[in-house]
Amino acid sequence: MTSLASVAWLFQETGEHAAAGPLGIPVVVWQAVNLIGFLAALLFFVARPMTKLFRQRQLEVERRVLEAQQRRADAARLESEIHERMGRLDREIAEILARGVAEGEAARADMIRRAEQDAENVRREAEDEIARRLEAARQDLKRVAAELTAAAAHEQVASQITEEDRRRLLAEGIARLEPRA
Repeated sequence: MTSLASVAWLFQETGEHAAAGPLGIPVVVWQAVNLIGFLAALLFFVARPMTKLFRQRQLEVERRVLEAQQRRADAARLESEIHERMGRLDREIAEILARGVAEGEAARADMIRRAEQDAENVRREAEDEIARRLEAARQDLKRVAAELTAAAAHEQVASQITEEDRRRLLAEGIARLEPRA
């Protein structure tokens, strides 16, 4: 209502001095109406979709951050389990060594040898398990990174290719196939 009143005031104010446009309305009024219409169209067709797009991107990034945090927490938990297991293994080795001393010199040498072999085997198995899990985690991370990269590339290509580009690519593909046939 206020914009209508201001337009009426402007129309009265400019009166005879303003250049008359179509329908006898001053050009200044037409320019103001045109500017308002342009800004409304700009807001409706550009600002709203861009805001929605940015919000979707932000939500996707937040989701990916949460996934990465979850994976990081899983890796930390796995690392703590491995360290705990290694601590238990070290305690078991110490117990085996203590029993070997109590049983005597002959048995002691044999027990120490076996304990060291067991410790080496356990360490090797633990290292192998760590290596397998780390490799599995790396492969999973590579796979996820490849999927995310492919998805981002697909989105970018899909958003940048036009219908004219699609037609041109199709025509080029058909042209390449025709000489072979």
